[in-house]
Amino acid sequence: MYEYMKALYLRFFREPDCAELRQEIREARQELRARLGREDKRTLLRLTDGLSLLREETALESFAAGFQLAWGMARELEERGLYSFDQEESERIRYNKFRKLKSK
Repeated sequence: MYEYMKALYLRFFREPDCAELRQEIREARQELRARLGREDKRTLLRLTDGLSLLREETALESFAAGFQLAWGMARELEERGLYSFDQEESERIRYNKFRKLKSK
């Protein structure tokens, strides 16, 4: 099932724009690059790669959890019968008419 969730995620997930935030990150990265030595750059690269992977896995797990929740809700609604506002409104009107007739 994980592969299906991954395929759905890749098909439907759209990365938010966040242009300003992306620019701030680029500028901070460039500033750090200029200040850090070779070993520190490698450490920073490993850190940012790890954070990116963690973010991707978290997003995929969140998508899968949301999909499973929605699927469960859909199954529960189907078991109970699909909700219809029109049907509920008709029943409410009939009930109110019945109450009025009964009270007379």
